[in-house]
Amino acid sequence: MSSGTDLDEHLSLLRRRWLLLVGCVVFGGTAGLALMRLTPPAYTATAQVLVMPVGPQEQANQVTSRQRESLNLDTEAQVAQSAVVAARAARALGLDRAEAAQVTVPPNSAVLWISVTAADPATASAQAGAYAEAYLAHRRESALTAMAQQQEAVLSKLKQVNAGIDQVIKQLGTLPRGGAAHAIAAQRQGVLNRQAASLALKYDALRTVAITPGTVISQATPPDTPSSPSLPLYLGTGLMAGLLLGSAAAYARDRLDRRLRTPADVERLTGLPVLSDLSSPREHGVLHDLACAVVSACPGKRLLIRALPADLYASSLAEPLAVSAPLVVLDGSDVRDLSRADAAVLLIGLGLVTSEEVAAVTRQLARHDVPIIGVVTATDAVPSFVPLLEPRPHTSLGKLVATGELEVGTSAETTPMPALHHHPRRPGKQP
Repeated sequence: MSSGTDLDEHLSLLRRRWLLLVGCVVFGGTAGLALMRLTPPAYTATAQVLVMPVGPQEQANQVTSRQRESLNLDTEAQVAQSAVVAARAARALGLDRAEAAQVTVPPNSAVLWISVTAADPATASAQAGAYAEAYLAHRRESALTAMAQQQEAVLSKLKQVNAGIDQVIKQLGTLPRGGAAHAIAAQRQGVLNRQAASLALKYDALRTVAITPGTVISQATPPDTPSSPSLPLYLGTGLMAGLLLGSAAAYARDRLDRRLRTPADVERLTGLPVLSDLSSPREHGVLHDLACAVVSACPGKRLLIRALPADLYASSLAEPLAVSAPLVVLDGSDVRDLSRADAAVLLIGLGLVTSEEVAAVTRQLARHDVPIIGVVTATDAVPSFVPLLEPRPHTSLGKLVATGELEVGTSAETTPMPALHHHPRRPGKQP
């Protein structure tokens, strides 16, 4: 089956269950709006911090297309929303605990956006600003601590080199000039002097480095409108959930419904083949093809037409079938029709019959050894196939018992199917 046919079947199913689908969608949208009304509003304030490098660049902070500054802003963002900075911001505000902050980094920039969401606009603004100041203070302290440690390490190394120089000078005083030992000691003194000069320059550089962790370029201001709940988010989520729930409910309801609404339902729920579907606008030659299919599939000479429901009626004069066949068509009006039928065709009114009713008729025919060759589907009016049900004289049960008549008055082998003209039956008249 093609994908287009599958889509048509799905859309047809949703059209049949449109009321259930629309109800679920409306319920989902209403539930989303109700949940939005029940959700307390929240306000988000944002402070923007320009981050500057402090001290010499570390080798781990490589300059890339994402990071063009001599510092790693992704790492700085994690530091800004760490527990240490949160505790520092809470102490600055005199609180036991501050709201969690969200830090984002715009691409190709050295700016951190520090956002705090709270139930009150002023609280959100105050805590966002406190986070920004706490982050900068923490960064300054960390930089000063690291700088002091570096200065201490350089100064300690410089002291060791100076001690080595003093020791070499003492050795040179005891060694004779021109000897090999004197030359080696003099060379070692020169190396130590160069190391001492380099360390002294580095120490001076560390002492003169300016520690500028960054600055707040945009103060957090109290927002005028809440950032959540969002109407598009809640309403869209509710409608989508309702659509999915409605589709699932429509499919489940359609699967549990045993009423035969389409030819596909007939084949799926009854297992009987559909010879022709006459519920849609009739195409040219469909009656000829139907009659040929019936004649070729009928194993004998007598064909029983069983209509479901029994009060299926013609809404207009039916056109004759342009096919003649050596068949006697039985409509069940004669008490002998069921016993002498060689095969049967079920005429099913779509939307009027359930699969259980079809199964009951199938079992009845099976008990009388009457095979069902197929199904013809129609709407609430009997289509042109039913001219086969041409009214003919029949013997009542009382007359049959009284006379003992068992034979048909006209031979099925010699009587072709006449040109069929059918007169409409009134609703409620049993076939």
